[in-house]
Amino acid sequence: MLMAVGITVFYIIFVWMVFFRFRWLKFNIVWGIVSGWVGLHLLLIFLVALRFYQPYTVDSHVIRSTIQILPRLTQPTVLTEVLVEPNTPVRKGDPLYRFDTTIFQHQVDAAQAQLVAAEQNAKILQQDVAAASNAVIRAEAQLEYSTQQQKRFTDLVPQGGARQDELDRWNAQVEEDTAAVAEAKANLEKAQLALGSTIDGVNTGVAQARAQLAEAEYFLGNTTLVAPEDGMIVSQQARPGLVVGDVRLGAIASFVTAADPYILATFRQQNLKFVAPGQEVEIALDLYPGEIFKGRVEAVWWATSQGQYLPSGRLPEFVLPKLPGRIAVEITFDDPPADRILAAGAHAAVAIYTGGGESFAFLRRINIRLYSFGNFIRPLDV
Repeated sequence: MLMAVGITVFYIIFVWMVFFRFRWLKFNIVWGIVSGWVGLHLLLIFLVALRFYQPYTVDSHVIRSTIQILPRLTQPTVLTEVLVEPNTPVRKGDPLYRFDTTIFQHQVDAAQAQLVAAEQNAKILQQDVAAASNAVIRAEAQLEYSTQQQKRFTDLVPQGGARQDELDRWNAQVEEDTAAVAEAKANLEKAQLALGSTIDGVNTGVAQARAQLAEAEYFLGNTTLVAPEDGMIVSQQARPGLVVGDVRLGAIASFVTAADPYILATFRQQNLKFVAPGQEVEIALDLYPGEIFKGRVEAVWWATSQGQYLPSGRLPEFVLPKLPGRIAVEITFDDPPADRILAAGAHAAVAIYTGGGESFAFLRRINIRLYSFGNFIRPLDV
């Protein structure tokens, strides 16, 4: 910086001495043009230094996250109440919209009834196991009795103590009782399998009923939409009578969040040679003439739409001349002013101080302050 100032001052003194002090040469139009041309090139030292070490742009805006308010309902439902005023700050959890609950309350009632029935059925399954166990005991006892009778008559018939038809009857009875034992055991196993059908110790029928109830309660809860964060609804278009649900694809409102506003500034690609995250930034918002806000470079968005091609069967088409796209830089406020409204989309001028060429930085600080104070009289069309 000192060298550039020294060269400029020396040049001015040199021109003054040659043409005006000692009059070694006669000053005329030609010499005036030559002297001015050389002087302008000396000024390029300042311009180049400012461009690379203290890049500046007026193409920057305040960015705030927006959340699309979209009802999550399974049936076409009527909007009954609008509980929020436009441009009015609300807190996280405050109700925004309320929809008709009739259908979803009926679904909750039906799911509660199904849960009670499933819990009762689980108790019945326990009793079924007990009854099946008793049936097995009875069938085995009957088989044991018929087997003893079969053995007794088998010994008596050869000795003439009993008739053959009685032995045949007990043989048939043993076969029948054996089948009855097998059937009773199968019924017991079936009852045990039904009772043992669980997820984390909960009967599957009960678990399914609970899940259906939770789903019904979820959609009943969604009939009241609440603020997802601190913020506001800016453009209130929803009105009572609006029908939403599975027949609606778009959001009914955009919710502008209050947290973490940032500046998105675009620069010519050449100006970002020395820009890196963490560097000091000064911001002049058009909303607040005469004020300078401090910030930091959060990130450089190293991508533009010119670097993207969507999948297509067509070959890329190049049209010349095509100007290079500008690169965006994300800038955060060091201390967001609590007493100032940082409107989404608010315009600003931004100066980044990269740390190099510090002796030139005061020129950029003067530049951005002139811009800020100039907002007192701009625009001049009123």
